[in-house]
Amino acid sequence: MPKVFLTRRYKFSAAHRLHSETLSEEENRRVYGKCNNPAGHGHNYCLEVTVTGPVDPETGMCSDVEELDRVVKESVIEKLDHKHLNFEVEEFDGRVPTGENIVQVVWEILSKSLPHLYQLRLQETRDNFFEYRG
Repeated sequence: MPKVFLTRRYKFSAAHRLHSETLSEEENRRVYGKCNNPAGHGHNYCLEVTVTGPVDPETGMCSDVEELDRVVKESVIEKLDHKHLNFEVEEFDGRVPTGENIVQVVWEILSKSLPHLYQLRLQETRDNFFEYRG
């Protein structure tokens, strides 16, 4: 049966500091540069969530958009929006909140509730995008 891919876009803002406890202060400054600022810094993120499935002949859709929006809002946006990821989000305990790790954490969260999750795309800056397919 043919599959269709549905992508929805969500926005959230969060702060973080790129700093690894396993590196020295000098190594952290060298690896992360200005993103290692002890005060942290923030981004306005754009998260694209793609689900896939066959088109339901009754509804004509591959996914319930309202349910998708509810799951993303309750499990991701409310958890990350206007938070300092290093200090306020337990999933980053022991993890540097890089874009690569953020998109993987979001996958871990969403894959529990969205069995047809296909891909995530996280835009951190104008030039930085991270894609993940679990």
